[in-house]
Amino acid sequence: MQIRPKISEYNSYYATYINLVSDGNIIHILEQQMKKTNLLLKGISDSEGLFRYGPTKWSIKEVLGHIADTERIMAYRLLSIARGETAELPGYNDDMYVLRAAFDKQSMQVLLENLIVVRQSTLYLLRILDKEAWLQRGYANNSEVTVRALAYIIAGHELHHVQSLKERYLGSDAHPAS
Repeated sequence: MQIRPKISEYNSYYATYINLVSDGNIIHILEQQMKKTNLLLKGISDSEGLFRYGPTKWSIKEVLGHIADTERIMAYRLLSIARGETAELPGYNDDMYVLRAAFDKQSMQVLLENLIVVRQSTLYLLRILDKEAWLQRGYANNSEVTVRALAYIIAGHELHHVQSLKERYLGSDAHPAS
């Protein structure tokens, strides 16, 4: 799918994410993103993964786990809407998910592998969608959204957090690897 979603296809809250995604084939973009994120984070040790740039901020491990959790949720919404679901899909509390997941107890390797497997699953799903499915509309978190927009939200959400990791975590003077 080469065509970007129109503003009418998603809640304006998600514009920040969607605007981060470059033009091109969204499947290819998601494939390349997975490789770049893995390269960026694969050298981070478990102790470095515990770094937080502020006392109430998530650790690198928590950010990584959050990216995977959010992609799972968005991919479920995408699948449901593509298949014609008419029920409204619920929102979620990302802070509660991170708190209950205990990502800091996981190794960086496990968290990266988790993200890669989640992305591979998302990519397989996107590859089997027909043209009509990409334009299907449904409701999630009190807003109308299309399948196409959800694919871009997944990409933009990861880009947003990777940008934050580069600027606030890996580029921070307080980070152990700096």
